[in-house]
Amino acid sequence: MVTFSKMHGLGNDYICINTINDENVVAENRLPQMVRYMCNRNFGIGGDGLILIQESRIADLKMRIFNKDGTEAEMCGNGIRCFSKYAYDNKIIDKNIFSVETKAGVKTIKILNNNKIQEIEVDMGTISFNDYKNIKIDKQYNGPISIKIKAKDKNFIGNYVSVGNPHLVIFVNNVDNININEYGPAIENMKYFPNKINVEFVQILGRNTLKLRVWERGVGETFACGTGAVAAFGISYYKGICSSRVKVLLKGGELNVRYDKVSNHIIMSGIATKVFDGIISI
Repeated sequence: MVTFSKMHGLGNDYICINTINDENVVAENRLPQMVRYMCNRNFGIGGDGLILIQESRIADLKMRIFNKDGTEAEMCGNGIRCFSKYAYDNKIIDKNIFSVETKAGVKTIKILNNNKIQEIEVDMGTISFNDYKNIKIDKQYNGPISIKIKAKDKNFIGNYVSVGNPHLVIFVNNVDNININEYGPAIENMKYFPNKINVEFVQILGRNTLKLRVWERGVGETFACGTGAVAAFGISYYKGICSSRVKVLLKGGELNVRYDKVSNHIIMSGIATKVFDGIISI
């Protein structure tokens, strides 16, 4: 029997399991199978992914996050907010500022109480435009990597961004006109991306507003994606398209993303919500 909490960040939903007192509550060799079962919306609990709360030797806590297809991800912006609210509300952590170990490095979390809404701020660190481990191309770039791709019947220009996990940001005139269920998986599985890729279709609504639709690798279209919002902001800000502080509009709500000139880091903030607690036999 496994105790869990169902959480979501702007509709991007996760199953959170605390393994601090018993890391064997889920066997490592059964994790992919368990994730697929628990995240199944027809036969399990349902979710875009599953999060494990663990002890860390280098930070206050450690987060492991899995996509619903059972693959482990490096980082997730909405997931880490769900993780942080879970840890804070369940008194696993007893301070408003703490650190979380992820496969994409250690992230600093701030719990903010704004008008009784518990907003969570995440220092997402720096991003990279030419992290070649997740992209296969013939030439090296000094700056951002832009590649011309053809998905199905349509040509796109994709901007590669690493936020610890890989993203391809594509600027379009209207995100609502994109057939994301057709083009998303086609781009995710292209030969350029050995570990697959997250795809963001971005519409610029002004200097301070971006509108996003996201196709997440191993998941599909999601209501929100924190790392996707950071990737879209990062390349937009680099190109001078937006200001240093933006609102990112997603299907499930809004995120605030800004560039901190002192630390040279990108800061993301938004809410996370608990849906319910439960116990499941696996």
